[in-house]
Amino acid sequence: MSSSRSRRVEYDRFIPFRSAMDMDYARFALTGPSRPQRDGSRESPSSVAYQKLLDDCILKNRSRILAFKTAPEAPASKLPQFDEPIRPQKKQQRRIPKEPERVLVIHGLLDDNVLNLLDWGSNNVLAIGLEDAVYLWHAANESTKLLQPVEDRGPITCIRWSPDCAVLAVAFGNSDLDLIDPATGHVVDGMEDENQAPVLSLAWRSNSILTVGRFDGTVVDYDFRKDDMFICFYNGHRRGLCSLKWSVLSGRYLASGGQDKLVHIWDACMPVSCHHPRQRQWLHRISSHTSIVKAVDWCPTQSYLLASGGGCNDHCIKFWNTVNGACLNSIDAGSEVCALLWDKNKSELLTSHGSPNNQLTLWNYPSMTRVAEVSGHSSRVLSLAGSPLGGVVASAAADEIVRYVVGNIAMGSFVVSKRQYIFIQAHGFEIFKYERNRLR
Repeated sequence: MSSSRSRRVEYDRFIPFRSAMDMDYARFALTGPSRPQRDGSRESPSSVAYQKLLDDCILKNRSRILAFKTAPEAPASKLPQFDEPIRPQKKQQRRIPKEPERVLVIHGLLDDNVLNLLDWGSNNVLAIGLEDAVYLWHAANESTKLLQPVEDRGPITCIRWSPDCAVLAVAFGNSDLDLIDPATGHVVDGMEDENQAPVLSLAWRSNSILTVGRFDGTVVDYDFRKDDMFICFYNGHRRGLCSLKWSVLSGRYLASGGQDKLVHIWDACMPVSCHHPRQRQWLHRISSHTSIVKAVDWCPTQSYLLASGGGCNDHCIKFWNTVNGACLNSIDAGSEVCALLWDKNKSELLTSHGSPNNQLTLWNYPSMTRVAEVSGHSSRVLSLAGSPLGGVVASAAADEIVRYVVGNIAMGSFVVSKRQYIFIQAHGFEIFKYERNRLR
């Protein structure tokens, strides 16, 4: 009885199946230019992933020209789908706090809207001018330091960090001006002139040239590298200078706002008269505000755009084209505009206000729609200072309170009493006391 058994047929040659071959790809592989061998170690991960996706979808990972058996059909789930709609990613919801994250209570912060007592330097240190001392808060390590200059020179009227934060300019009520090294607390340079009016505003044009605005409307440039520090003065204001700002992008234009309800725009490259070589004339004079103008700031992305805000009888935020002096837009904010600050990362504007709400308002530019409002101060918000990288703002008010408005970051807080300084850390709530000999 013969038994049937399966036998494997052996052939002496391979015969390709034309029905299993892709003749177009075969022609391309035979006639097309050869691809150089890729070195995967030198390619970026994104390039390697793109090549793999290309091979999967277009070439289907084929490396042979001839086919000797019919390839199984690929599952439908693994076939490339080119007609699938792109699903939009879920937009991350933005968190804007309604209340301040941290609060600093200060005794000795003067209630005067023409003074400039708050500044945040590029070294991430916040400087706060008290009546006769400067308080420094390091945002990186949440440490504090007190700079107490020579006494009996009147209250501090203005403070301003230099661009490189090597010195802190501090102005006093008796017209003195000190440049203080924040590391040692020593005065490295300065001016003393009792015949001059007190300084109300400061603006650094460079690390050595400082623009000074005084109570009598005088604006002067000083170069502290020279024996004769006086460079030039700007003739235009008739009363005290509340605000001075050099343009961020060009460094060529200077904006000034004063108690005379005027805003001046100065061009540092404008030719001067041969009869008065050290006197500069204004480029544009803006007289549309009806109250004191302290809120002035340059747009960080458009060099020609300037924003200004009016005081208690004005309530307006105005935008100016500094090329031709034209007013681009004007809105009624509803209350006194005490300070104004452009956002460094978005097309937004932050303003601080007086009564009735004493709030901070975030505006979208150019639509000028209200994005958010932050409240908490019990009196008008005198000053604003933004962190070097943006996203964090400190506000100081006449209620002797400095508040930190941030996103999801806990910044820390500290309290100042009349006899001691108490710093409270954000994590652990450890208390450090700094005794003070005298506080007027």
